[in-house]
Amino acid sequence: MNILVTGGMGYIGSHTCLALYKAGFTPIIYDNLSNSSIKVLEQLKIIANHTFEFVEGDINDRDKLEATLNDYNIKAVFHFASLKAVGESTEQPLRYYDNNVSGTVTLLTAMQKSAVKQIIFSSSATVYGDPQYLPIDEKHPITATNPYGWTKVMVEQILNDWCLANEQNLAIALRYFNPAGAHPSGLLGESPTGIPNNLMPYISQTAVGQREFVNIFGNDYDTQDGTGVRDYIHIMDLAEGHVAAFSTHQKDSGSLVYNLGTGKGYTVLEIITAFSSSANVEINYKFAPRRAGDIASNFANASLAQEKLGWKAKLNIKAMTDDTWRWQSKYPNGLED
Repeated sequence: MNILVTGGMGYIGSHTCLALYKAGFTPIIYDNLSNSSIKVLEQLKIIANHTFEFVEGDINDRDKLEATLNDYNIKAVFHFASLKAVGESTEQPLRYYDNNVSGTVTLLTAMQKSAVKQIIFSSSATVYGDPQYLPIDEKHPITATNPYGWTKVMVEQILNDWCLANEQNLAIALRYFNPAGAHPSGLLGESPTGIPNNLMPYISQTAVGQREFVNIFGNDYDTQDGTGVRDYIHIMDLAEGHVAAFSTHQKDSGSLVYNLGTGKGYTVLEIITAFSSSANVEINYKFAPRRAGDIASNFANASLAQEKLGWKAKLNIKAMTDDTWRWQSKYPNGLED
């Protein structure tokens, strides 16, 4: 079965392509390379011993989407193409709504015209806003604290309405927490362009000497050491979660949601300590003011995914920091060496 993977050259998309291929599916990658490297294709080929099909295109290009869906006889879409920086979204909200929300509407319109009725959506725990209780389950009220989060809320609503309008449609929104780690081979990992927006690549770039210190945004939160608490999930576990969701529900219809997380939260300082151990280097850090839209603590109740999908995160924080360091030390400048 051919599956279109939008944003498939990115961090989560590329690892999910490997998981899909391993499970017997044929991923077709669709990406505009705005925050990824064409060199990802070669890394995927080395790891999987398979040449993945790639179409360079934008999520807002409906004609190219329709052509790709038809040319490759696509049966389902895994939708990762998204702008994803919380801080940047507060500075450039229209850009985020255009790409994340309008782009998804364009994709769904192309899918509808091409009779593609199944989509797995890369949602986020940001749809829970400032948690009313912890751990967060799927019944937690939906809101957001920043434009990036609101784009995820809006797309989930759009997918729900899309399914209500056609009882044959299937949309699965996977609300995941904080992806981290890298492929255990060290050949594939998170390689953001410019300054990283996620904690783990910022720490790893500091450990390898690219950056002088890690900025910790806020040390006055109501947490055990004053720094933010997040639920970090290994990228390999996350990729397997996507495959489990689709494999379980590919003959079903309707709008479904699942949390994908470990259920355990770590502070920023705990992650820095774990990474220091993996890299065997001291990692310098400085405290900075809180970022707009950030929250104190966020971690998952992922029991529904375990019950319905038979999926549970297996890899711990040491595996995340070990694998990230293996990737970063092999490719200090990402894939742009």
